[in-house]
Amino acid sequence: MAITLSLNRVTDPIYDYRLPAKYELFRDALREFLKTEISDTVEYYDKAERFPEENIRKFADYGYMGIPIPEKYGGADLGEFGNGIATQEIGKVCPAHGTIVGAHVGLCAVPIWLFGNEEQKKRYLPDLTSGKKLGAFGLTEPGAGSDAANIKTTATKSGDHFLINGTKQFITNGDRADVLIVFAANDLSLGPYGGISAFIVERSFGGVSTARVEKKMGIRASTTAQVVFQDCPVPKENILGTFGSGFLVALTTLDGGRATLSAGVVGACESLLEGMIDRVHEHPKLESLQSVRWMIADTAIDAHVSRLTCYHSLEEVALYFERLSRGEKIPRAEREAISRHTAIAKAFCSEAASRSMERAMQVFGAEGYTEGSGIELGYRNSVISEIYEGTNDIQRLVIARDLLGSESGNQ
Repeated sequence: MAITLSLNRVTDPIYDYRLPAKYELFRDALREFLKTEISDTVEYYDKAERFPEENIRKFADYGYMGIPIPEKYGGADLGEFGNGIATQEIGKVCPAHGTIVGAHVGLCAVPIWLFGNEEQKKRYLPDLTSGKKLGAFGLTEPGAGSDAANIKTTATKSGDHFLINGTKQFITNGDRADVLIVFAANDLSLGPYGGISAFIVERSFGGVSTARVEKKMGIRASTTAQVVFQDCPVPKENILGTFGSGFLVALTTLDGGRATLSAGVVGACESLLEGMIDRVHEHPKLESLQSVRWMIADTAIDAHVSRLTCYHSLEEVALYFERLSRGEKIPRAEREAISRHTAIAKAFCSEAASRSMERAMQVFGAEGYTEGSGIELGYRNSVISEIYEGTNDIQRLVIARDLLGSESGNQ
């Protein structure tokens, strides 16, 4: 995919990339949808700490719940790059909505597309891409957050089923999801590669309950739940990928999640830059302050470099996922290099957005600190991008491990 930089000023107060026509058309339609259907509701859902069920229904009605999935399964067939473009635009408007849609699409539908057999794809993807059912991803546990290989949830064979027992923590959409990708240990003695399996779990199977829904500082329109599995019976046909390959399924899914998450915070960074420029235009005295000029310049640097880093990662992951969807075997060294690049994108872009948020708060001053300014809400929302999809400390471990070799990286 060739992406070129246009040197012509566009309507937004930033330079823009000239994407292939299908992505430009898609992006423009999504921008209009977000402007007319979503943006005016964001503050309400945040204050109410209410899941935006009506808005998610609109996302589904407009075809935005299966963007990367092939058309034969009801998706828009825009691949992981298209998914990133969508996340970037949603990130400009509301990270909470982006979190809901991102977990549903990138963490539930995508691994079924990549690793599911044809029967699983036909059974689950149409309901997910149409929004008839909501998806979630169950990896994190109370004692296994960043250390995902240390999960304690178990899957025990019982006739033609597996019984899943354990607790998953901080699960986006966990209290509402109809379909969950759940990771459980089939044999702890085998370690993560071989000892963990992925399962497609329907809430209707039984044995699935919500222990609590977290009260959060930000992204409050999205729900984050602790989900308990107690003798949850899962048919053997619902193993995702091969038995014992769950850890690889998880890592691959997270590579895509980190690439698209970086796109979401690029969108937030761009939105902040636009807001800071508008603020200076509305208050001309600010323009004479060198400190303000530098804050705008630094934010422009962060937005520009983040976009380059993010788009490179999205292109790479898009090709990687296309190859996986065709059943191609990807060499380990290549997979690890992709993981390093997505870790770089996630860490850099999320921290760039946080730096930009700090500057925006300074430019807006007391007005930015008040509810309703947009800056206050953005400030609360920005922190999570450095935490979920793997904390940035973990991203640095991934980067170092690949550069130094696995043994050195683990020391």
